[in-house]
Amino acid sequence: MADTLAPVVRTTTRLPLLDVLRGAAILGTLMTNVWIFASPGSEWSVLQGGLGSPDPIADPSAANIAETLFRFLADGKFLALLTVLFGVGLAIQYDSAARRGERWPGRYPKRAAFLFVEGTVHFVLVFAWDVLMGYAVTALLVAWLLARSEKVRRVALWTAAGVHLALVALVTLAAVSTADSGPDGPEPAAVELYAQGGYAAQVAFRLENAVALRIEPVFSFGLLVFLFLLGVRLHRSGAFTDTAEGRRIRTRLAAWGLGLGLPLNAAATLGGDDFFVLGRYGAAPLLALGYIGLIGTALDRLWIPATATRALGSVGRTALSCYVAQNLLCMLLCYGIGLGLADRLGGSGPWWVMGLWAGVSLVLAAGSWLWLRRFDRGPLEALQHKALSPRRRSPA
Repeated sequence: MADTLAPVVRTTTRLPLLDVLRGAAILGTLMTNVWIFASPGSEWSVLQGGLGSPDPIADPSAANIAETLFRFLADGKFLALLTVLFGVGLAIQYDSAARRGERWPGRYPKRAAFLFVEGTVHFVLVFAWDVLMGYAVTALLVAWLLARSEKVRRVALWTAAGVHLALVALVTLAAVSTADSGPDGPEPAAVELYAQGGYAAQVAFRLENAVALRIEPVFSFGLLVFLFLLGVRLHRSGAFTDTAEGRRIRTRLAAWGLGLGLPLNAAATLGGDDFFVLGRYGAAPLLALGYIGLIGTALDRLWIPATATRALGSVGRTALSCYVAQNLLCMLLCYGIGLGLADRLGGSGPWWVMGLWAGVSLVLAAGSWLWLRRFDRGPLEALQHKALSPRRRSPA
């Protein structure tokens, strides 16, 4: 871990693809999280069976079909995409240290610790289903693996994948084998807390139930390690570069990721709640790779309008700030401490929830674009940079 790295020669030019992908991943995770904010019991409803999707086969109404498609395209896919991109970012930092001839991991453990603190604050004060804490812990392990041999990383990658898939298979088998008594629904006390309770009570609730509310990064740790290392491999293969090889890789990702991911995710969705874990944590990452290829190919062929590219790129350059901001906005809009939309509009159909996502996304895109016209970094990115930059001694 403390080895001095040999200089790396940069041979390719990076596409704006990475910023666009980060922007898509941030707004895509909101496509999933917005349903949590809009549900009775909010954060606690995830563990209480309060987020069940509609059955468009039993009731093929326009609202049910639209909600099912909206959630199908997002659930787990953009979270996996965001995780891959964290691995890419870690590989870029490693290469940057190598070009400067610096020791690795150098200051990176401080960066991971700062990210963990940011995630902890975000978890306590804003949103229980934070991803930053899990990313910080995973990054420490992967940073250590980056200084090991390719063989060690390959073994770690496939071991993590195997352990994770075995766990998903066991949970899915248990769900299928257990008699279905139907979801219990959110607890009345939790519904009352988020609809009418005060902010301090909500913070206390997260702290009291921290173990249960932090179960996702523990359960999916193997997946996180696998996707981080996969991001490293994609970066080193040139998948994000403006080269013929990069375009070839993106085309293959689109073909294989969409070709296999769409039917597998559709099967898991149609299988019902028993296959939720298999879909979100098993099939979704495959479709996320298809999204990388599809978005990359669309940029290569100029299929995406310049305005959309600029908007997504702005969100991507301020990804950390936009991630926290979107959850803060939804909290203020949906909970009783703010406008209380979840309680006021509950049971009125899915259209307002999808409209909420669109509205918050537009605010983030416009806000990040305006911010970057004056500043080089997003507010939280600037805070992180200032906190982690080495201090220079004043001249004697």
